[in-house]
Amino acid sequence: MNTSKIIAVAATVMLLQGCAAAVVAGGATAANSANDRRTLGSQLDDNSIVVRARRAIGTAESIPDESNINVTSYNGVILLTGQVSSDSIKQQAELLVKDTPGVRDIHNQIRLGNSTSLATRTRDSWITTKVKSQLLSEDDISGLNIKVVTENAEVFLMGLVKGPEADRAVDIARHIDGVSRVIKAFER
Repeated sequence: MNTSKIIAVAATVMLLQGCAAAVVAGGATAANSANDRRTLGSQLDDNSIVVRARRAIGTAESIPDESNINVTSYNGVILLTGQVSSDSIKQQAELLVKDTPGVRDIHNQIRLGNSTSLATRTRDSWITTKVKSQLLSEDDISGLNIKVVTENAEVFLMGLVKGPEADRAVDIARHIDGVSRVIKAFER
């Protein structure tokens, strides 16, 4: 077999491996959407809310570039997290997203202070992964219906859950190494 045929076969195999990963990821997303207690319309609305809210904050001249503001939406409830330099910026961020179509409520959990470092954000991602993994491994709660957001070691839990599920999820998150505080933003 000549060299060009070997290269063509190798390239084809690599491309097919990428397709397999895309199919698996697509299937996982579809399974997650199918098991979500929100309607498909609500899931799409949440994505739209986040895009519009981020755009409103990102284009506002009153929000300094060094501000770190994150937007999460679950069933029309917005969670604002991050750090800003003043209370007026924190309130301005809330006002900017308040009139976003589909927003039912806002939990403004932005903290005053400097933006977190890359090391802190990496640790936060690891905490989120550990909490989410533990929630998904539990039989008595539906981990797929709980959104986990971690900001500076504070874990925020959002979702449509029943009372015992909420209590169990909080208990699980509290006992994950590195978590400093757990804040509930559940709907029941």
